[in-house]
Amino acid sequence: MEFNEKLQELRKSRSLTQEELAEALFVSRTAISKWESGRGYPSLDSLKEISRYFSVSIDELICPKEILSAAEDEKKECMDRYLSMICSTLDILLALLLFLPVYGNGTDSPTSVSLYAITGLSPWIKTVFAAVIGVTVLNGVCGVIISHLDKPIWNRHRLVTGMVLSVTGAAVFILTRQPYAGIICLTMLVVKGLLIGKRKELP
Repeated sequence: MEFNEKLQELRKSRSLTQEELAEALFVSRTAISKWESGRGYPSLDSLKEISRYFSVSIDELICPKEILSAAEDEKKECMDRYLSMICSTLDILLALLLFLPVYGNGTDSPTSVSLYAITGLSPWIKTVFAAVIGVTVLNGVCGVIISHLDKPIWNRHRLVTGMVLSVTGAAVFILTRQPYAGIICLTMLVVKGLLIGKRKELP
């Protein structure tokens, strides 16, 4: 009998709903549903909790092959969470572009100024800069929140959104002849690309 079938049998033997078991194990109902449908395995800590809760040994719950698979799943989830946190942090750090003196002030002044001190550019360009930075930072904040939830699909969508926003930011700053801000956005984009590439290389 596979782990997912054993878990269903143990839960039903105590007449528990998935929600009730989730509360008892301090996990989400989605996690219980995923385990019972055979779409994944619990972490080693969750396995210990299941073993303790139902008073069965881990060997009775899961075979060695499934334990290896569970460890692999846990490693991938940990890597995904780590990747998401780094990319989200990079998005949030873009808020520094609101305050750092990295913008040209038009032909009137050769010195670089902060976004709020620009006088040589039209107000709508400043608004576009602020909007691009603001949306990117908001995406990063959402990423930090999502990385603490059991929503891998949301996380993947957010990573894609983050990449699109980084490309957009770099393009906006380069097209408006703001090289320092453009270089910062390009650097963040390259770092994200390398991290995501490394993740895809993993088995």
